[in-house]
Amino acid sequence: MRLGKAIALAAAVVLGAGACASAGVIPDNEIVIGLDEDSTGPGASYSTIAGKTVRLSVDLINQAGGINGKPVRLVVENDESSPTKTPSIIRKLVDQGASAVILATGSGSVLQAKSILEQSKIPAIAPVVLSDAFASPPGNDYSFMIPNSLKQYAEVYCGAFEKLGYRSLGILGDASASIDGIIKTLRPALEKCATVTAVEKAPVDAADLTAQVSRLAETKPDAILVASIGGHFEILAHNTLSKIVPETQRFSLASIGNQPASWALADPKALSGMVYMGSISADNARTAELTEKVRAVKGADYQLTAYDAQSYDAVMMLAKAIEIAGDHQDRTAVRDALQQVSGLPSSFGQDDLTLSFSPGDHLAPDSLCGLVLIEFGDDNKPAHPWDSYQPPCG
Repeated sequence: MRLGKAIALAAAVVLGAGACASAGVIPDNEIVIGLDEDSTGPGASYSTIAGKTVRLSVDLINQAGGINGKPVRLVVENDESSPTKTPSIIRKLVDQGASAVILATGSGSVLQAKSILEQSKIPAIAPVVLSDAFASPPGNDYSFMIPNSLKQYAEVYCGAFEKLGYRSLGILGDASASIDGIIKTLRPALEKCATVTAVEKAPVDAADLTAQVSRLAETKPDAILVASIGGHFEILAHNTLSKIVPETQRFSLASIGNQPASWALADPKALSGMVYMGSISADNARTAELTEKVRAVKGADYQLTAYDAQSYDAVMMLAKAIEIAGDHQDRTAVRDALQQVSGLPSSFGQDDLTLSFSPGDHLAPDSLCGLVLIEFGDDNKPAHPWDSYQPPCG
């Protein structure tokens, strides 16, 4: 009988411990930050870049003594940029005691996260997502984002189109859920300054884009915008465009500039003259400082990307908020403190850029200065800021 009672008592203790863990108890002696990183899905090409720098940033914080004297521990899950998987991933991170979450995943997944963040009352920062809807009402009480938004992208593109007299635009996009959402957001804003002559799409793993590009060419647009998650599709798009419409000015989103490994896959001079929406400026001293920190870990030849800088700034803003809150066990207090982080000098964008959150604004950049139009050179590498137009500051 005594042995039976002992076994029963032990079982009760184990079950009780499991119940506490599943309830998402936040530890007192350490600060847990959750990371939703798409490491195997369609967003892996950029999410893993962000994820590595999130890890580096946490290491740097711990080397400096942690936050409020407590070490930071990162817990990682992977939703594969699948919106149907995202809610369960958020719950897993909550169950592991996370005080806040960093969402390094696709736009569709990030948008799907909003409601579960509200239900769980856990703040989340998206360092690479561009969709305005994530940080905007309704249901954005716990949703924050670091980069300039797609609507601000449209403002910059329109400024360039108006200066150069471009009145029509063709769009070539991949058929991923993330890009579908991006095009739906961008197109109405772009149509305020240019007629969209056609939108052509193809699967992310398409082997040939000749038909899509030929149909775009028939509409005779003044410029063409490539909207993709990057990687194979992006390079195939520019290889094809450079052959069929070599004289048409090409623009692209941020992906191509943040994926150096893909540049070598382009045909000779296929990227020459293409202008992408960058967020890295050689004139920003903080970008140079971060480059040295990242190269110490990733190698002396590593090309810093906006994903690196935005992920680093996301962790720093979250660390500042936890420091202000003074109580990482109260997730709502961490959210409230995030809304007090103001004027943080940015590691991306132009030198004057600062980052702030407030109760009415969960988009970090304080101006369009987080964006830099970058032109590719004949060597298929980013060469310099585009001479024809740059977004204004202030």
